[in-house]
Amino acid sequence: MKVTVVGAGAVGASCAEYIAIKNFASEVVLLDIKEGYAEGKAMDLMQTASLNGFDTKITGSTSDYTKTAGSDICVITSGIPRKPGMTREELIGINAGIVKSVSAGLIEHSPNTIIIVVSNPMDTMTYLVHKTTGLPKNRIIGMGGALDSARFKYRLAEALEAPISDVDGMVIGGHSDKGMVPLTAHATRNSVKVSEFLSEERLNQVKEDTKVGGATLTKLLGTSAWYAPGAAVSGLVQAIACDQKKMFPCSVLLDGEYGLNDLCIGVPVILGRNGIESIVEINLSDAEKAHLTESAAGVKKTNGLLEL
Repeated sequence: MKVTVVGAGAVGASCAEYIAIKNFASEVVLLDIKEGYAEGKAMDLMQTASLNGFDTKITGSTSDYTKTAGSDICVITSGIPRKPGMTREELIGINAGIVKSVSAGLIEHSPNTIIIVVSNPMDTMTYLVHKTTGLPKNRIIGMGGALDSARFKYRLAEALEAPISDVDGMVIGGHSDKGMVPLTAHATRNSVKVSEFLSEERLNQVKEDTKVGGATLTKLLGTSAWYAPGAAVSGLVQAIACDQKKMFPCSVLLDGEYGLNDLCIGVPVILGRNGIESIVEINLSDAEKAHLTESAAGVKKTNGLLEL
């Protein structure tokens, strides 16, 4: 199992680290345009192998896509990160060109790969990969929902004063501050609905804190977060590599599911060796449907800024 991560910055290096530590891949390739950067990150990570007990080989390369040949899964994290006060949508002009070029380079050397898109605005960048590569839709996945759901569960556990292992919940919709749809009515603590423990007011606060989870961290850190995004990606990669048939909310191309067409947006999917094994349609309330439709309109508006 060979995995390539394009972009050796904080998010990309975090992806590579978590994938290696889980020890399910034989090789991880880090690729970056900055001379020596990916090579340095790979060497630093390899020097943790004996300490962290993994055998995954990590190599780095400066812009040499031949080193990525035969990758089963490719992760695109490259692009400029958010700065304080910047929306994900404002990154579109620069990142669209980068993602288009990167995806073409990857597919040239790994035509059968599965691509996971992390670069922002993530739903639109995932749509761009669909429109410019011609890969089957099961092999193009946007990461956002897995990260947003992890942040949702963190906020739920905080509100419940419960261990996070007790908590389950999901965020669908667009990967943006306004577009996320945290499904509070479906969230549980050990199969008991969280509404049994938390007031409507507190649940609404959890929802709003989740939606600005990325912006909150960007304000604190001065740049985008990396630990949770890296862990989210590693979860998706492992589910595919190990054919786990796990359910994650991911940004996928919809063709009538949830009444939506011709856009990528976060919905629950089953991930396995073929990438997206199936899209899961869950029953949503009228309010949840309305929020998802509104979120989709926002994603389509951002898609309209692409020069396809």
